[in-house]
Amino acid sequence: MNKMAVIKDIDELIDTYCIDCPIKKDLRQTRGKAGAHRFCIEQCSVGEQLQFLGNELLKIQEKDSKSN
Repeated sequence: MNKMAVIKDIDELIDTYCIDCPIKKDLRQTRGKAGAHRFCIEQCSVGEQLQFLGNELLKIQEKDSKSN
């Protein structure tokens, strides 16, 4: 994967699933911003995909910095 493809995938996931997520909206009201964020990171399948893609982006960045 290249950097731009990963960024595009991240943007598509956020636009498709996260922007209007009713679970996130409800959790922000009941648990606050941090509680909703924690749910997204620890329990949401989309959050897991975003973490995976973020890690891929970090690997790409590490490769780029080593090759320079």
